[in-house]
Amino acid sequence: MLSSFSRHCTRKMSSAMMDALKATNGQTITCKAAVAWEAKKPLDVTDIQVAPPKAGEVRVKIISNALCHTDIYTLDGHDPEGLFPCVLGHEAAAVVESVGDGVTSVAMGDVVIPCYTPECKKHDCIFCQSPKTNLCPSIRSTQGQGLMPDGTSRLSKDGKQIFHFMGCSTFAEYAVIAEISAAKINPGADLDKMCLLGCGVATGWGAVFNNTKVEPGTSVAVFGLGALGLSVIQAAKTAGARRIVGVDINDAKFPLAVEMGATECVNSITCEGGDIKAVLMSTEKWGYDYTFDCTG
Repeated sequence: MLSSFSRHCTRKMSSAMMDALKATNGQTITCKAAVAWEAKKPLDVTDIQVAPPKAGEVRVKIISNALCHTDIYTLDGHDPEGLFPCVLGHEAAAVVESVGDGVTSVAMGDVVIPCYTPECKKHDCIFCQSPKTNLCPSIRSTQGQGLMPDGTSRLSKDGKQIFHFMGCSTFAEYAVIAEISAAKINPGADLDKMCLLGCGVATGWGAVFNNTKVEPGTSVAVFGLGALGLSVIQAAKTAGARRIVGVDINDAKFPLAVEMGATECVNSITCEGGDIKAVLMSTEKWGYDYTFDCTG
């Protein structure tokens, strides 16, 4: 029955689907996962064991995933916090399968997005109370060690511990995350698209509306037209920027960038004279109000 969970979840799950979720409550689940045993080695799609959630934790069934450059960066051995073996992945949409003791914000059957940088929202957390940052340290120390808040892992392979990644580990059929890492969303949303909110889209929109607060009538240059760059372009257009220039080395990305809101695009390698700075300054005498580095 779990295979019948579609990527476009219904607003109200059937009793059969809820029964399928209940069937595994409290049990260790054996499921498929793409395990990174060591850096610079291909992912190994194999069976792993996912333990039930403990207090303050949520176990979710992963419905859709997106690939972020950070996953590749870690797999290539460049991440100083990269630990192996681990299950990578942090840009996903999921359905809550079960919750641990004390969990009140989500319940079985809720549709959620696992969050890498969640907020505890406590009144005495200066980070959560500040409008300038969301770098809540509530679970950060153990998360950076590849562990759950209690200092242990819920992931294993035949008794061998596997580390969590970015508090998410979504390259698996199931994952265990902290309660504060589960962002509840509309159950009728298209989860093929909603998974992008877990990282790329949220980062791009946040950079425009929260960090720089782009104003109407301003000029914007976006370097790198991947998911992040396209999200910046979308947000800048929504914010009312009058000129949005997309810069990349791949012309094939330009049509989609224009569709998303770019007023023009420039190839930084093949542009006139090979001087991207000169090309950009030729159209904005005093430079650009905002520039965003979205390169890999």
